[in-house]
Amino acid sequence: MNLTLILVCSLIAIGTFLFWEFVAWFTHKYIMHGILWTWHKSHHTVHDHALEKNDLFALVFSIPSIALFYYFSLVDYNPYMLAVAIGIFCYGVFYLVFHDIIVHQRMKWRPEKRSKYLQRMIQAHYVHHSKHSKDGCEAFGFLFAPKKYEPKKFSFKKDRQETQ
Repeated sequence: MNLTLILVCSLIAIGTFLFWEFVAWFTHKYIMHGILWTWHKSHHTVHDHALEKNDLFALVFSIPSIALFYYFSLVDYNPYMLAVAIGIFCYGVFYLVFHDIIVHQRMKWRPEKRSKYLQRMIQAHYVHHSKHSKDGCEAFGFLFAPKKYEPKKFSFKKDRQETQ
């Protein structure tokens, strides 16, 4: 494997990761808060269940990455398409850590140091969850949040139910 291939594949993986933010934003705004609200509603409802119907989206979003890994590693090897699979996979890991662990506390762990960027992202998600209906929500992304969501004084919500 040469350096050029490694650099190109790295750029493809990074580009895919960033593009997947648009896919997630679009899907969140127009699908989850639209036709598939029946799944996503469980995520905006206060409960104490370990799993939500909304978790089905994680399975759906993993299909492209799994399919690309499988096909382009075992059937028709293609390092460029594997880089796409890596980008999608990395976005999924980011989503799991940021959204499910840090924001919604599905596991009790919080980073000790929180940059202004992280505080703004978390605050934007708290604003998103201030509505418990499919209408009137804002802040649908996970990587980017406008400056207007930067909190004057930041504090984590203590319990998982407070973040729903």
